[in-house]
Amino acid sequence: MYIRNEICYAGEEPQEIRITDVKPLHSRRLLVTFSTGEQRLFDTTQLKGPAFAPLADEKVFRHPVLFHGVLTWNNGEIDIAPETVYRDSIACDPE
Repeated sequence: MYIRNEICYAGEEPQEIRITDVKPLHSRRLLVTFSTGEQRLFDTTQLKGPAFAPLADEKVFRHPVLFHGVLTWNNGEIDIAPETVYRDSIACDPE
């Protein structure tokens, strides 16, 4: 049990997750390292909507920037929460 903002929750308090490193790969995939030490593969082609359309441009996709553990592109015009990247990525063997 834990309390956050004066609300009591059952279970254990979830760990805040951040992205600590990102490396663009082929086919608009990213190798993402999280604050947990895990490395996971994230496919940016699954991001839908006009906000993510600029990622189709290789020049934009190849230059991700981490801002306080959040993945961004295009001077912060595009961002995606680390929790979403983690949830929608797949575990990978760092070898």
